[in-house]
Amino acid sequence: MIVKTRRKKIVFIIVMLIGFFTWQNDAITVNERVIKNEKVPEAFDGYKIVQISDLHNKEFGDKQSKLLAKIKRIQPDIIVVTGDLIDSKTTNIDVALDLMKGASEMAPTYYVSGNHEAWSGVYDSLKHKLEETDVIVLEDSKVEVSKENSSIELIGLSDIAFANLNSSTSSGVEYTKDIVSKLIDTTNTFRILLSHRPELFHVYSASEVDLVFSGHAHGGQFRLPFIGGVVAPDQGIFPEFTEGIHMKNNTAMIVSRGLGNSIIPIRIFNRPELVVVTLAK
Repeated sequence: MIVKTRRKKIVFIIVMLIGFFTWQNDAITVNERVIKNEKVPEAFDGYKIVQISDLHNKEFGDKQSKLLAKIKRIQPDIIVVTGDLIDSKTTNIDVALDLMKGASEMAPTYYVSGNHEAWSGVYDSLKHKLEETDVIVLEDSKVEVSKENSSIELIGLSDIAFANLNSSTSSGVEYTKDIVSKLIDTTNTFRILLSHRPELFHVYSASEVDLVFSGHAHGGQFRLPFIGGVVAPDQGIFPEFTEGIHMKNNTAMIVSRGLGNSIIPIRIFNRPELVVVTLAK
């Protein structure tokens, strides 16, 4: 009788743990932020931006139906994607395209690459197929986003992994400084930068960029109460930039916890995230 009771308890604990980890890794949370800036044009007051990051081939329902349904309810003006749509070890372009096709049908969608696109060996094919679905691929380039008689600027950086840099931090810093400086002029335009890498925030904030969307950190993978993320690529243990809003100089950076996983297959206290940013004058 005692043995049967223990077995029941063990089975109950296992079922509860499976349910918990499934919820942690599959239940998408939507986090809304407001960015106030005097440079935001009147026409863009209330402008809604959805950020997608770090999908890593993860599927949320048939043909991403669950994820797309959440985005549709938000009714964004534009959608920005900050890299790692695919995973270099389990590359499946079709999974990423299911999401991007649906997204681009809802709103203009802008994409920048992540390190896994650079490592995958299939980036050229992915880029071509994204462009076929009307996704705007930004590779160290910028576009003007217009509304009524006003406009803002959207700048997109290719991931530094494409540059074949060595492992030193300074090489990535100098490379990014050079690219950003070439893309920014002296006008007083409200500027949004899309870049996969949050650890280069000091570079972005030293420029004339007003708002940055970034990812890469996966929310620190495991999050501890009152402490935050435990580990992040290129930031190490107890990283500084894993989620939320960060301010430096006059630049705000939004870091998405992302949607999927890569090397570490599970998230703990770190549910997949969609970020919604509303601009305010």
